[in-house]
Amino acid sequence: MAGQSSDDLSKQTPLHAWHVAHGARMAPFAGYDMPIQYAKGILAEHLHTRAAAGLFDVSHMGQAVLVGPDHATTARALEALVPADIVNLAPGRQRYTQLLNEQGGILDDLMVSRSSDPADDGKLMLVVNADCKEADYVHFSLNLPEEVRLERRDDRALIALQGPQAAEVLARHAAEAGAMGFMAVASMSIAGIPAVISRSGYTGEDGYEISVSNSDAPALWDLLAKEAEVEPIGLGARDSLRLEAGLCLYGHDINQETSPIEAGLAWSIQKRRRTEGGFPGAIRIVQELADGPLRQRVGILPQGRAPAREGTQIVDEAGQLIGEVTSGSFGPTAGGPIAMGYVVSDFAGVGTTVQLSVRGKLMPASIVPLPFVAHRYKR
Repeated sequence: MAGQSSDDLSKQTPLHAWHVAHGARMAPFAGYDMPIQYAKGILAEHLHTRAAAGLFDVSHMGQAVLVGPDHATTARALEALVPADIVNLAPGRQRYTQLLNEQGGILDDLMVSRSSDPADDGKLMLVVNADCKEADYVHFSLNLPEEVRLERRDDRALIALQGPQAAEVLARHAAEAGAMGFMAVASMSIAGIPAVISRSGYTGEDGYEISVSNSDAPALWDLLAKEAEVEPIGLGARDSLRLEAGLCLYGHDINQETSPIEAGLAWSIQKRRRTEGGFPGAIRIVQELADGPLRQRVGILPQGRAPAREGTQIVDEAGQLIGEVTSGSFGPTAGGPIAMGYVVSDFAGVGTTVQLSVRGKLMPASIVPLPFVAHRYKR
């Protein structure tokens, strides 16, 4: 994500002018000119989010709605493409899942929401990754039944408010937001601005993701940014926060070769789907659930102060290759270098000693539990 500001071919979010006006260092990311950090820097932004409330522009993400004649029809259509139980997703709730290929590899990971409004029966809201959204939309168009269609919502922006003081801040302008539970979804007005809010996020902290129209996004951003507890946060700190939280980044920790079971995402596949199957790659995934995968995503704690970056080889004590780092950096809250990666399952046990090949030298490390920093979601 490092580099100079992108060229004129990059897209801009509705908040682009605000970022530039407030001194953000901009860089191309997923086809958009995005803020990487502001004047105080990534470390300060990371720690501020953990201590108070951080404001993130995530409008580059893809928002869309599946529309069918009723919930059961739309849910079954989506279940043919993902392994989560969508039929039993309750009104006003959100669920995390993955779009799978026929080999059980992950085409993208996404959030699926069901409105609590009976007038929206048959609609499912989707949030997909920025890099994948165009391919995702094509995949949906090729695989949905006639009676279910996908409507892009390119007219909507997405703002995340994350941190232990996020609820207090948002409740000043939308009292109902404070009563929401984790993974709840609700439509409400924020100081007169219509919004769809989920209590979720990508930092491991309590907080919200707020979908509003592109035209309303600047006013909402200004409203929240003016609160004493709130600081704007760029993509640099977003990445270090999610790594400490042990959360996957698509294209790095998960991809088209990775199964949800290898990735440690078995919790996102509910019992009915494990029993019934009926999703792409079900044979592989059910077998891995029963027998265990050949490799597993693990937390890695390097010794010393040198970070192990993506692509770093992981070897056993005999020097044999057993895996690779997929995300690695300095963890500001963890207080040192941290990493995630995949290792052969025999070496995935917590406490296992491994070695990392960093710049031609072998550096000792150990396998540790994820997350590195405990989640603080509102339960």
